[in-house]
Amino acid sequence: MRTLRVATYNVHRCRGLDGRTSPMRIAEVIRGIAPDIIALQEVLGAGPHTAGQAEEIGAQLGMGWVMAPTRHLRRALFGNVVLSHLPIVHHAQYDLSWKTCEPRCCQRVDIAAGSHTLHLYNVHLGTAYLERRYQAQRLSAIVHDRRIGQPKIVLGDFNEWMRGLATAMLTERLKSIDLRTHLRRRRTYPGFFPLLHLDHIYYEGTVDVTKVELPRTRLSLMASDHLPLVAELKVDFSRQ
Repeated sequence: MRTLRVATYNVHRCRGLDGRTSPMRIAEVIRGIAPDIIALQEVLGAGPHTAGQAEEIGAQLGMGWVMAPTRHLRRALFGNVVLSHLPIVHHAQYDLSWKTCEPRCCQRVDIAAGSHTLHLYNVHLGTAYLERRYQAQRLSAIVHDRRIGQPKIVLGDFNEWMRGLATAMLTERLKSIDLRTHLRRRRTYPGFFPLLHLDHIYYEGTVDVTKVELPRTRLSLMASDHLPLVAELKVDFSRQ
């Protein structure tokens, strides 16, 4: 058994609710929750004149990172990022874009936990119903690829606050962390006064959920328009 702290956090381009853009502030929020692995969405990557927010946050925290860009924003890469204190051995990117909507992707990162491998999927789905319906079908096929073994963690911003198609399709084969059994306050968006529960964590394999946290510090309430969602998981790699 190995205990891992995993988290998902939509950082909103590191722009806080006070209008200030600060990767340093996002890094401090992450430092406070002390994850082994964290999946970020809406991150600005390298551009013509900057190394990008992912590199800055990773350097501040001493974490390795990989990015899955979906488009350019102000001439810089923009997309999903996974940061990890454990070695990253492989990463892949799957296109989830639908018609003329904003490009989206699923990022898969394979992480070494001793001699075993954890497969983590970082997701940011669209805001339109028909878009998410297509993305749910595509994501289900990606995650349930039998060539990729267990354990699997699927997490991110699903832009789904009720039990929609994406939730239904994923829970057919994956287990969902039900925040109702762990938290009194379960909403993650918008950060300062959360009204909606958009961020989710699913898993497959022999995994026990020992703790779930939704940090509501002064810093986390201001740093982004989402709150980070953190889960402490006890993973039995011997049964995979």
